[in-house]
Amino acid sequence: MNKPLHHFFTKDHHRLDDLLSKATEQPGEIEMKYYHQFRTGLLRHIKMEEKTLFPAAKKANHALMQELIPRYRLEHGALTALIVPPPALSLIKVMRHVLEKHDLAEEKPGGLYDVCEALTHGQTQELLDQLAQTEEVPVHPPNPAPIAIESARRALARAGYDFDEIIRLPD
Repeated sequence: MNKPLHHFFTKDHHRLDDLLSKATEQPGEIEMKYYHQFRTGLLRHIKMEEKTLFPAAKKANHALMQELIPRYRLEHGALTALIVPPPALSLIKVMRHVLEKHDLAEEKPGGLYDVCEALTHGQTQELLDQLAQTEEVPVHPPNPAPIAIESARRALARAGYDFDEIIRLPD
């Protein structure tokens, strides 16, 4: 089956992964040019899901999407919170962990993208057009205040993740 929405979002996941890899290509260093592109790209990706994909799928099957969306929204909140503090290798390790789990749940057979694709099958081109027109989300410079990392830790916990536990995982 042709899955243009699934392909669109999966391709964007790969683009974001590539940007984060480029940002951390040099051991122990973070290339801010690529990290900034990752930050703005991640927020745009989340915006496309939250403002276009989810509402269209929810309109087609409200009950099903009410059941599925909360997990993804909590993870979107955690990822958004993780890009508020200045980048650190520990934060990026946690981001990668969450993104790996999150992206897999969206991309796997029968996952979120397949569900949304099936629910919105009659609107595919219209949705792709809207997605292509999604503007970047303006970002503030990273916030070094201690509250920023504490907020990220709380958002992670709400999404079912433990920052310290992820940090201890082997690379």
